[in-house]
Amino acid sequence: MEDKELLTELYRDMYNGMISKDRTVLERVLAPDFTLIHMTGMQQNREEYITGIENGTLNYYSEETVNIEISIVGQFARVIGQSIVSAAVFGGGKHTWRLEQDINLAKKNGQWRITKSVAGTF
Repeated sequence: MEDKELLTELYRDMYNGMISKDRTVLERVLAPDFTLIHMTGMQQNREEYITGIENGTLNYYSEETVNIEISIVGQFARVIGQSIVSAAVFGGGKHTWRLEQDINLAKKNGQWRITKSVAGTF
């Protein structure tokens, strides 16, 4: 499989793990030093983010991919994914968001993992 196909699959796996609250999937796709910057500017490391998904602080219900742009330079990649996401986060009600994630990835030992994501809207 080509790297661009692998990165597209990884993007989908990330959302599937978020929706199904699957720690194993999320730990596979998110690097140990992963950082997420939410739309509000709040920053979470991998463990805080996964725990928030598991305990219901962050609830993701569905995702529909609108666009994915991928650029690769050596062992590093950038994925800008735009999706329609149904979610209820931080005690708010369920909403549909036009969510864009600007994602940095690194390939180590032949495996791509997400190192950072900055969330916003499009």
